[in-house]
Amino acid sequence: MPNLNQGAWVPGTDEYRFGYNSIPVIPITGAPSDANFARWAMLHDGADYRLYLFRGSSSDTLYQFAWNGSSYAYGYRSIPVLTLVGSPPDVDASSIRMLHSGAAYHAYLRRLGDPTTLYQYIWQPGTTQYRWAAPGYYASLPVAGFPADADWTRWNMLHDGSDYRIYTFRYGSVDRMYQGAFDPSAAVYEFGYRSIPELRLTGYPADSHPGRSAMLHDGLDYRFYFQTI
Repeated sequence: MPNLNQGAWVPGTDEYRFGYNSIPVIPITGAPSDANFARWAMLHDGADYRLYLFRGSSSDTLYQFAWNGSSYAYGYRSIPVLTLVGSPPDVDASSIRMLHSGAAYHAYLRRLGDPTTLYQYIWQPGTTQYRWAAPGYYASLPVAGFPADADWTRWNMLHDGSDYRIYTFRYGSVDRMYQGAFDPSAAVYEFGYRSIPELRLTGYPADSHPGRSAMLHDGLDYRFYFQTI
């Protein structure tokens, strides 16, 4: 079972540094045998650090974990199994990103063949469901302006208390990321909007999996994680 290599953004710079203001290596415990570590996400909801893994090859079932003080433990302070409901027929479940906006838990998949269209799901309180096209929320959101070498197979999202942010690696790079944020006036995620356009990752160990990353903001720090190989 992989661990997580953790770092954080160094304020006033363009750098996410391994181990900065962080527990450097964090275990994941108790995962079901069919948990799919290739399709995962993380968030912080104001109280708990949470981690999610798809079940096997499922396109609609997630396992939920939370930080228990020593590991991300399956089912700790969590609904163990969640479902994505109402998905459009062209949804791409090859990756998922999640965040907490202060008001709701959000999950995002993309349109098949069009990675710059996000489908947004919202957790329905009192249930085990994240619903697509939930009332009061955009069902789909465009992403615009990112450089041509943005690698949309490696992307992340977070909410930092004021902005919804989106990130993608530069194609062929393991340590350079592009950043954008949601522009509410245009209802689009825009490259460079209220953002440092390009960020660096420094000091991450050689066992960091370049295709398995996640990000979150915990109210104090912007955090970046690689799974270990």
